[in-house]
Amino acid sequence: AAVVRGLALAALLVLSPVGATRQARRPNVVLILTDDQDVCLGGMTPLKKTNALIAEMGMTFLNAYVPSALCCPSRASILTGKYPHNHHVVNNTLEGNCSSKLWQKIQEPYTFPALLKTMCGYQTFFAGKYLNEYGAEDAGGVGHVPPGWSFWYALEKNSKYYNYTLSVNGKAQRHGENYSVDYLTDVLANMSLDFLEYKSNFEPFFMMVSTPAPHSPWTAAPQYTKSFQNVSAPRNSNFNIHGKNKHWLIRQAKTPMTNSSIQFLDDAYRKRWQTLLSVDDLVEKLVKKLELNGELDNTYIFYTSDNGFHTGQFSLPIDKRQLYEFDIKVPLLVRGPGIKPNQTNKMLVANIDLGPTILDIAGYDLNKTRMDGMSLLPLLRGDINETWRSDFLVEYQGEGYNGSDPTCPGLGPGVTHCFPDCVCEDSYNNTYACVRTLSTSWDLQYCEFDDREVFVEVYNLTADPHQ
Repeated sequence: AAVVRGLALAALLVLSPVGATRQARRPNVVLILTDDQDVCLGGMTPLKKTNALIAEMGMTFLNAYVPSALCCPSRASILTGKYPHNHHVVNNTLEGNCSSKLWQKIQEPYTFPALLKTMCGYQTFFAGKYLNEYGAEDAGGVGHVPPGWSFWYALEKNSKYYNYTLSVNGKAQRHGENYSVDYLTDVLANMSLDFLEYKSNFEPFFMMVSTPAPHSPWTAAPQYTKSFQNVSAPRNSNFNIHGKNKHWLIRQAKTPMTNSSIQFLDDAYRKRWQTLLSVDDLVEKLVKKLELNGELDNTYIFYTSDNGFHTGQFSLPIDKRQLYEFDIKVPLLVRGPGIKPNQTNKMLVANIDLGPTILDIAGYDLNKTRMDGMSLLPLLRGDINETWRSDFLVEYQGEGYNGSDPTCPGLGPGVTHCFPDCVCEDSYNNTYACVRTLSTSWDLQYCEFDDREVFVEVYNLTADPHQ
């Protein structure tokens, strides 16, 4: 109710005549961002309505990547249009610049939503997970509202489904565990519908809806907890095999995996799909509301994820942060004005392209930005003469703890995210830089590690698609 009142008041303050401006108004944009949703291992399969309402009505990018397979660096790349080495968010910690005071000072004023609001006259709406350390006391708490947002409903810290705190335009709003009023994916859907109901009809709008799904703890809505009972993680050619020629963090994984690890990852895979069914409902509600408002034909809708995920590949139970396709490749679907239905595109695109694309849609001069990405608008409109990139950077700076993990004393200090059978998913020297090359002639990846071995991995994905 408070959300509705706030949005209603805002709408009253900016009431303006609608009829004359509606036809000539610049397009609206909706960006739906999921958390840890893969595309290589079937992550889009549960989303029947999303596929019908976005993919089949627009374009699917078959080669969409993230420059860092971890939540905070990837989200920072979306907001800034920059590679991690330029926005300096290197991992999920405050020390790694995730939502730090430095990030707030140096990068936040120049994100694409800030430009949309101040330079392009867009009303802007954010709901959901922002950056993993958002709301930390050392970074201003939930009272900090980043520049560029007209309406701000941001989750404190990392993904949850119940028992969380939202920053509602800088004020803390606590939620419990009552499904009907607290389940976060549904709360985000309802807030989004309220915004569409009560926003100004005089200005174009940008919405960013950032769901917790399918991130852990994988808490499905009650009506979906029995779904996909017979589903298990894909047993592809790199499942439960030893990565003997890979860097040491991969080599330390136990092969074959224990039965308990396999049962755990299969259960996680199933629960991840279950949580996505609520995202599918959210997409359907938003599209229906836009259609009811007469705004669907003038609205671009983007659907993507902040990184991929693995479940058992190279005997790593579950996580992301690796350089392989299953972690760096993501879904990217777009519908909107001028995009023909049922299109696919094979160009090498990345989440650093989202900011430039949305600014281009709004009519902003991209030469005024310092973004690394490129506008996808020519590709979306079917410009076959557009020259495009063939190379893209992937980079990550590993997280670790100074002390030894008590469950894994043999691995020494510097590891983190270790499982009970002592398989660790990250470490300080899980730090690498890669060039991913994709063109009509080449499908390659070259990676160098910043470790004592100065380890190198090179892949020809034409001959070896599972690396």
